[in-house]
Amino acid sequence: MTEQPKRRVLFLCTGNSARSQMAQGLVNAFLGSAWEAFSAGTRPAGFVHPLAVEAMAEIGVDIAGQASKHLNVYRHEDFDLVITVCDDAAKNCPVWLGKGRRLHVGFPDPAAATGTAAERLEVFRQVRDGIRERIFPVLENFSPEDHAEEGGHSWHLNSL
Repeated sequence: MTEQPKRRVLFLCTGNSARSQMAQGLVNAFLGSAWEAFSAGTRPAGFVHPLAVEAMAEIGVDIAGQASKHLNVYRHEDFDLVITVCDDAAKNCPVWLGKGRRLHVGFPDPAAATGTAAERLEVFRQVRDGIRERIFPVLENFSPEDHAEEGGHSWHLNSL
């Protein structure tokens, strides 16, 4: 039996420091036999947020070696799916010019959380867990035939 090639997903966010980085790490760690995940930002922060690294380490996923990068790095690459995880990226990338279906699944920006260190870390945990709850089912049930239009096609996931 021939092994199926991995599907490719790109997570887009504004700063590429938290949400998209956590999504990349989660997919590569838990769905890596079927998917290869990447992430980028419309205005990259230049670092991966330390609380994102900490929240992911709590579940055994190391994203400390990931880097914040601009979406143009991937402009000429093909993806099966491009997922925007923040409203700003969805507005600033209304059309993905590369190959791949586009989906918006928004999450609050954990980097904007206020309060004590423990309270801010809890927001990162909530976003991390929300990514698993809302995005994993999409990837596990993804069928390119269901979204046969060529690149730039957009659809939104409001709830599962």
